[in-house]
Amino acid sequence: MPIYMTARFRVQPESVQTCLYAINDFVDHIKANEPGTLQYTTVQESDDSFSFLNFFAFEDEAAEELHRESAGTRRFVDALYPNLIGDVEFTRFGPVAST
Repeated sequence: MPIYMTARFRVQPESVQTCLYAINDFVDHIKANEPGTLQYTTVQESDDSFSFLNFFAFEDEAAEELHRESAGTRRFVDALYPNLIGDVEFTRFGPVAST
């Protein structure tokens, strides 16, 4: 059964460009190395350009673990976390309906 999650975070104003680079590098890594990651999308809030939301879906627990333990995730965390305002808020969801 697929696993659906979000991660909401806010970055320091002076680090937005650095974080955008890290996000794009991370998504490129996921595309190339994580076939079990069904979706990974990052959106930037329109009214608060320092706020981001990641939507992601994994094929199963093994795909989630591969993602969590990957070199790409470590690189992303190392680039992003020093620039955060507060913590990353992770939320896990169960499927209800889809197109």
